[in-house]
Amino acid sequence: MLTIGQLASYAGVTIRAVRHYHQIGLLREPERDPSGYRSYDAAAVVRLIRIRTLAEAGVPLARVSELLDAAPETFAAATTEIDQRLRTQIRELQEHRRRIARLGCSDSLAVPAEVVDYLDRLRAIGAPAALVDNERDAWILMAARWPQVIPELMADKVAQLANPKVVELYQLIGRIADDWTDDERLREIADLMSELFEQAAASGELDRQDEFIPDTAFVHLMDSFANAVHPAVARLRELVAERGWTGWTRIERSGP
Repeated sequence: MLTIGQLASYAGVTIRAVRHYHQIGLLREPERDPSGYRSYDAAAVVRLIRIRTLAEAGVPLARVSELLDAAPETFAAATTEIDQRLRTQIRELQEHRRRIARLGCSDSLAVPAEVVDYLDRLRAIGAPAALVDNERDAWILMAARWPQVIPELMADKVAQLANPKVVELYQLIGRIADDWTDDERLREIADLMSELFEQAAASGELDRQDEFIPDTAFVHLMDSFANAVHPAVARLRELVAERGWTGWTRIERSGP
């Protein structure tokens, strides 16, 4: 007769596992002998080995008891079902691995590849890291709400980077990232933004804004996000309004 330690050793499991199997009813716990010890026989070793084999094969412990005493036909059907479940889990894990491999960096978390490419282009023109991070978070919001418009929006944004005035704007904004109390520079940025808005209005770009973001509540959300990102945004909005433009996410002319 065997002690619990010997039983565990012969079956290739831990004593803790044996006790767990006792608790969940997979392995009968023998009565104590007059000395107060529990002892196990060969049948217990065999059953424990079968339990371990099924568990290592991926059979959930909740189903091990069913299979231990199943008829051959029932056993075959159950193992086929379990195999199919394991195949599904493998496919899911492979998909997780594929997505992890595509991430590469935090930029690609929750945004499409077109946005990642745009953010890389911003870095290439000298946009500061904080500005790029804020752009990324804004596009996370946009991609979650309007995923279907991202490819066209990104194509437009990339095309805008060919405009020297746009590059200059990003560079100027970068200079106020740490010191936003320079009102003269803020006015310079507001002048440049107003000039770019005039160009966008003349090209018909502003007329298409509702095609991309028709949800007014979402526009307010994006505006509040921008306001929270940096204290300079509120001042820039005031200065831009003085030049005849309102809004931030959706730009509109406020004067004639």
